[in-house]
Amino acid sequence: MSGPLPRFAVVGNPGNRRVTLFTAAVRDAGLPAPRVLPWREVLREGARFAPGETVRIDSPGEDEEVERLLRGASDPARVEGAALWYARFTAAVREVAAAARAAGATVLSAPQDIAVLFDKRLCHGVLRTAGVPVPMSPTSGGAAEPVRGWADVRARLASAGLRRAFVKPAHGSSASGVLAVEAAGPGRVRATTSVERTADGRLFNSLRVRRYSTEAEVAAIVDALAPDGLHIERWLPKASQRGRAADLRVVVVGGRATHAVVRTSRSPMTNLHLGGTRGDLAAARAAAEAAGAGWSEVLGRCEQAAACFPGTLCVGVDLLPGSGWRRFAVGEVNAFGDLLPGLTGLAGSGAESLDTYGAQVAAVLRGHGPAAHGPAPMAPTAPAAPAS
Repeated sequence: MSGPLPRFAVVGNPGNRRVTLFTAAVRDAGLPAPRVLPWREVLREGARFAPGETVRIDSPGEDEEVERLLRGASDPARVEGAALWYARFTAAVREVAAAARAAGATVLSAPQDIAVLFDKRLCHGVLRTAGVPVPMSPTSGGAAEPVRGWADVRARLASAGLRRAFVKPAHGSSASGVLAVEAAGPGRVRATTSVERTADGRLFNSLRVRRYSTEAEVAAIVDALAPDGLHIERWLPKASQRGRAADLRVVVVGGRATHAVVRTSRSPMTNLHLGGTRGDLAAARAAAEAAGAGWSEVLGRCEQAAACFPGTLCVGVDLLPGSGWRRFAVGEVNAFGDLLPGLTGLAGSGAESLDTYGAQVAAVLRGHGPAAHGPAPMAPTAPAAPAS
């Protein structure tokens, strides 16, 4: 790049894996270590930047004090409080971005993008409007009526003709509070989830996926989650790999898919921290191509989703391959979906020897910041139908 080399600043949690890996990537590029602004200080006192700094806004997760400041709960494993977390976090992001602009610094994630990415209803609506194939949803966009509890969920499922659906906290991440619901008739409901419900009705995240097999149990969980906002979408039958359900996390940097990993699980949730395991990417590519889906087309689907957020350098796209690897839909787009330690870039991506953080540093050095790939069209002439 022409001009002075970038000086990075990171708003994050010191010692966190994300900050540590990004710092290593910056140093590996021959640059000074980034200046770290701890989230706990930013939330209390605000942020100050130097002219010309390049600012990375990183995840506020995995810090109990930061979680308390955002969620208002002393136990970070609690599921409730997501709406308060969202309001406080997005307000803090806006303040960080405003401070950066005032100082003449550049932010790598636009606050308006982060606000949409952390509201599954809004994100789904943006993707759908842009023609990105997504699972059908009765809560898509900002105009949908809010879901007030289990009775509303049952009604939405019935009106949409859905027997299997994911019920997700609108502002959740890492599968927190997500239920994979199957309804087989009046009173016949079961849900698979990582939520643990205590005897007094409190909800906690667990690292163990469990099943609730009565409607009363499922209703109690949904009713407790509903005040924070819920999103409902069709549970698409996924492709499989070695007898396990499979999907892909694809990282897009500067508009280009650079890294991908297959995630497999025996449960509907493939998140690696919930017992999912990395699958065989070469086998997934071969299966998709054998089914008639070109690999460049598969990655292009993720790039199309990322283009909906032109103010953000890097996103992680959850790509859902349909049964037989023939069709693909975008499940979610993640603002902080780049934590894939040890994973190097895809062949032909330009990031073959780099991890996800190194790819982002390299993109900045090449001048591919958020503004560089420009605004993306948000409403194509013929929006794609939701994936069936």
